[in-house]
Amino acid sequence: MTWWCTGVRWRVGGGPALGWYGEGKGERESPLAFGDVLAFRAVGGRRCLGVWRSGRRTPCPAGAVLSGRGTRAQCAECAGIDRAHSVAADTMADDPRPYHVYLAWFGSGMVKVGITGVGRGSARLLEQGAVAFTWLGRGPLMAARRTEELLRSALGVPDRIPYAQKRAVRAALPPAGERAAALVTAHATAVALAGWPESLERLPCEVVDHAEIFGIEGGTGTGSGTGSGTGAGTEGAVEAGRLGGVGVVVSELVEGGVVVGTLVAAAGPDLHLVERTGPPPLGRSRELGEARRLVVDTRLLGGWQLEALGKAERAAADVVSSVPVKPVKEASALQGGLF
Repeated sequence: MTWWCTGVRWRVGGGPALGWYGEGKGERESPLAFGDVLAFRAVGGRRCLGVWRSGRRTPCPAGAVLSGRGTRAQCAECAGIDRAHSVAADTMADDPRPYHVYLAWFGSGMVKVGITGVGRGSARLLEQGAVAFTWLGRGPLMAARRTEELLRSALGVPDRIPYAQKRAVRAALPPAGERAAALVTAHATAVALAGWPESLERLPCEVVDHAEIFGIEGGTGTGSGTGSGTGAGTEGAVEAGRLGGVGVVVSELVEGGVVVGTLVAAAGPDLHLVERTGPPPLGRSRELGEARRLVVDTRLLGGWQLEALGKAERAAADVVSSVPVKPVKEASALQGGLF
């Protein structure tokens, strides 16, 4: 049976998991825990994952082959179908479900406004890698959308932040109290604005911080052996701590490319791994024997079969990550606006 990776899923209260799709078999998950050793090889070429709609996946009719560089595991045709039926496309004006409007904090001076279905809870915020957030309001879809636009234009905050910027600021976060204070101020400014739709209920400021869940400051993670399907294991405990020393991010997956490392943090689609430590293998360059922080953007894993490396293989001295990488970009300047 062939299982194709669908990337990271976040379960509210349950942490991250790798998702899998098998045609005719449906979906499954492999929960991840800090301290797990991930060791896998990309095989079989990258395929379009089709369209996920109303709790089921429709396979790509063309079985399209994809590039290893794209962060969306869909061909142009399937991506177009997704966009046409998304909330962002404003084609669902009669959607009867209630929606939340939220403020999400990603780093100093980096706040965005957005909406998500009430039924999803905070899953959308976890998926985006929001370090902290608070709800602003609750109501019908179009009222939530109008409020989002009001806040964007009146306060100068975006509804999207490039993911590379979120990643860049995550390694140097201010204390939790400072994060919360920024959202409290932003919330007070937002709810004081005139022009909110009458059908949207204003909600009190209740800041939720995800730093501990993401493992990006403090605490120790210990493997639980739950990462089946990727070669995860329980080879000792690892300190999560702050994300100091993040140096490179995987830029693409390639056929036969190997990723090996210990999971120390996860935020949004990113898995933060520490690669091999200790002295270098005989005859190999010194850097291969030193610890390196490697960020795996799991959006690049979508559409691949990931073959787990056996315990003996991943223990071999010459098994190191062998996928293209690039440096993590430096943090950009703080955003303008009132926040």
